[in-house]
Order: sequence, then C-alpha cells, then structure tokens
Amino acid sequence: MSRVNSKRTVGIPLPMPCGWFHVAYSDEIGPGESKPVFYFDQDLVIFRTEAGDAKVVDAYCPHMGAHLGYGIREQMGKGAKIVGDNIVCPFHGWQFNGEGQCTHIPYATNLPPKVACGEAVLKAWPVREVNGSIVAWYHPQVIAPTYEPEPIPELNATPDEWADPIRHSWEIGTHMQEMGENAVDPAHFMFVHGTNDIPNAEIMEFDGHRRRGFLKTRQPTPQGEIEGSIENENVGPGLSVVRFKGLVDTILVATVSPVTNEITSAHYAFYQRREDVDGTKGRIGKALIANIKQQMEEDLVIWDRKKYYARPLLCDGDGPFAKFRRWYGQFLVE
Repeated sequence: MSRVNSKRTVGIPLPMPCGWFHVAYSDEIGPGESKPVFYFDQDLVIFRTEAGDAKVVDAYCPHMGAHLGYGIREQMGKGAKIVGDNIVCPFHGWQFNGEGQCTHIPYATNLPPKVACGEAVLKAWPVREVNGSIVAWYHPQVIAPTYEPEPIPELNATPDEWADPIRHSWEIGTHMQEMGENAVDPAHFMFVHGTNDIPNAEIMEFDGHRRRGFLKTRQPTPQGEIEGSIENENVGPGLSVVRFKGLVDTILVATVSPVTNEITSAHYAFYQRREDVDGTKGRIGKALIANIKQQMEEDLVIWDRKKYYARPLLCDGDGPFAKFRRWYGQFLVE
C-alpha cells in the first residue's frame, strides 16, 4: 500500500461515514488464519474459522487486554491461533467465537457470570464477503445494517470469463467524502488528468443508499478517436464499481474505507476479460490500468492537501456537488 507522508494542517470537520467497508481481500486470509487491521479509528482482528467463515472482532481480549491479532510460540510472526470456530487469546488461552462469546477458558472451574450465561463479551462486527472482499459494517451508534452490499453481476454470473484481478492500494490523508466528490466532478479530468476535453456527464442519479453516474468519453488511438464511457455506481459510501468501455472493457471494484476521519484506505481491483488479457488487447488493457492508476495518484496530490469548504464557491460548469453532499450526508452520523 502506498502511503502519504504529508501532514494535514487544516482539519476536516466531518465524522467517519457509516456503512459497509472493505477490511481485507478474501484471499488474504485462509481457513484457520487471523490478521490484525486498523479501521474506524480502532484495532480489529479478522479471522477465518476452520470451516472458512470470515469474522471480525475487536482486537483486545476482555480478560486482560491482550491483542488477539498476534500469535505466540508456534504462531510467532503470524496471527493468533484458530481452533474450530474460535480465536484463541495468546495470553491465557481464552477462546472467542465470531459472535463475541467466550466459548472456553482452559483453566477455569467457575466461569465469569457473563461467560457462563453466554453473553457476548467481545464486540463482534457484522461481516459479509462479496466481490472478492471481506466487508464489515460500521455505525457509530452500533445499529444493525440498514442495507446490504451487492454482488457485481458480470463477475458473479461468468467468473471464468474474467482474468485474475490486478490490484493497487493507497492510504490517503483525507476524508472519504472529499474523494467521493470526484465522481460528480467531470471538469477536473481536463486539468488534473490532461484530457482533451471535459467528459459529458449524461447521468447523475441519487437513489437511497445508491448513486450512479455515466460519462461519455473520447479515447485517442493511432487509428483515431474511439468513443467510450465510464459508468460508476456506489452502494453506500464505501463500495463502488466503475465500468470502462471503449478500448478494453474493464471493471474496477473500488473500495474505500475510513482508517480515521482524516485517513482513507483505497483498494482498487481491476478485472478484464481473459480473452482480452491473453489476446491482442493484452498490452492495451495493461496500459489502460496503468493510466487509471496514474490518474489516482494525480488525484492524491489534490486530496492529501486540499482544504474542506462547507460552502465552496461554485459556477455553472461544476458538477452536482450539492446533490452529492446531500446524498452523502445520510452516512455522516455523529
């Protein structure tokens, strides 16, 4: 993951958004493995049961406060040990399931009352696996999920048609809303990314927890310009898919997650059809992904240093920033 080293001097007065957020790729954690992560301004541990179910729990054992994400003895240098459906505390061997219940204390004869009656003593997070990611539900008031992440139809209906994804990730010194506004800002393409013109935004839709945009593009090639398009869809603030059509059809699974309210983790997974990757379009496909990665890193220069304005000075050529902020505001819960 690329890291941003500049220090923000002006704070962003926005809370972390609530919703479903990527915390790991599914293939990063195998059955019987665990991994420490830091999201939502707190330490967490992801683990897979021996049966393969992904779980996310708070990092610190409620017994004596040991971190559950770091193993001891034969687990040294790896995550904590997994036994069946449970993660094992490296300090005293207490075991916890993915619902936060303590299921075993190896040396106790009289169990603590909360353990004896099966209460959750460790915070467990709602988890789903979708589109190659383990996603966790965050809400500052700890309410149940109000919507569900959605599978990407093409990747789930015909998975064998798609080559293995190419992935890139970054850690960015800004609030997630500042990044999200790019989706309704076609004018920045010319000045930040050097396009010949400003793409035509034909669709900008906001519907409940979903948002959709559609841009027409013109892509220069040695044989002349090729018409293309960029369609971007959000399910909540953290999960999005971008479909690029024109030179080589490309699906970008773009997930962004709050590390803190002013640090955002971005994970991009690019999918292209296997016949294109292995055929004559392979080189063009790689160049397209490299170009999108370059655009992301051009955006980083802006995001990591810009100041947030609650009332920016806008003109008639700007995108629907007010609509976007009203839509995004539903996820900003104190």
